Amino acid sequence: MYKKLIKPILFCIDPEKIHDLIFFLTNLVFKIPFISIIVSKLFSLKNSNLETELFGIKFPNPVGLAAGFDKNAKLFNEFSSFGFGFVEIGTVTPLSQDGNPKKRLFRLTNDDAIINRLGFNNVGVDEVVDRLKSNKNVIIGGNIGKNKKTHMNEANQDYLICFEKLFPYVHYFAINVSSPNTENLRDLQHKESLKNLLQSIQKKNQSYLSPKPVLLKIAPDLSKDELLDIIEVVKETSIDGIIATNTTLSRDNLNSSYDLINQKGGLSGKPLSDKSTAVIKFLHEKSNGSIPIIGVGGIMSPNDAIDKIKAGASLIQLYSGFVYSGPSIVKKINNAILKYRMTQ
Repeated sequence: MYKKLIKPILFCIDPEKIHDLIFFLTNLVFKIPFISIIVSKLFSLKNSNLETELFGIKFPNPVGLAAGFDKNAKLFNEFSSFGFGFVEIGTVTPLSQDGNPKKRLFRLTNDDAIINRLGFNNVGVDEVVDRLKSNKNVIIGGNIGKNKKTHMNEANQDYLICFEKLFPYVHYFAINVSSPNTENLRDLQHKESLKNLLQSIQKKNQSYLSPKPVLLKIAPDLSKDELLDIIEVVKETSIDGIIATNTTLSRDNLNSSYDLINQKGGLSGKPLSDKSTAVIKFLHEKSNGSIPIIGVGGIMSPNDAIDKIKAGASLIQLYSGFVYSGPSIVKKINNAILKYRMTQ
């Protein structure tokens, strides 16, 4: 019903406007008594064989909502009712910021893809913290970044501010150095800069009685040598895992119009699928499976999810697949993972 009836209506409206409208309507609908129970029964799949323990966290299932969808932690409780095993909020920065000028979000429907150049638009860490205080047992990942106006020499401090303020309210951290929409941010993926940043975060992390898992979110556009550097830095800094991958700057083999293809920003969706899976496989093989990986990027179907798991991902995340396929995709993927696990 979603693809034939609902999606055509939604896709007639500007993508950022419809995103805001869906959030408004979801918030409104979930105020109806028992609606969360009804939605959960329709879309959730609960089975002990789906439970996944990673970084010392017991996930009810391995399918999460990727960062960028619920940037400001508005509806994480509601989205968990759609069957997600965890929700990653953000990217969050120390101060609120508007992000890049609109229009900045584009659907490439001929490619089942999205281009965004949002630029870390968010309400700032303090307001996000206030919202997370209403968490009803949802596993939350905190995706953190730097403010646009913060000089690169002071970037570490932005990450540390977010880390410290979010620490009591999230289950793990995602260090986002891979968005293409904040100028020079991807420079932080360079070996020495990255090592310095992660060492600073780990020093703060180890000052707590119970440190939180720290993961690094990387771009799909890194070379093999750069990926080997990532593995080395992850091991040297003893962080807990990698999220692979963020959006791509590549525009290879697209079928959409020239005007759409040439929009600036990161591309997500189906065209990213193979590229992301290849990065996961490379990291898994070259690290001898020693680094836990969350696979994200172009998961548009249950088969895409299984491909990520076969490549070496322990958990997966959805964004574009949720937009293009609707909420039923979460249950379908969990069913596929359950069947896959039962045959292993």
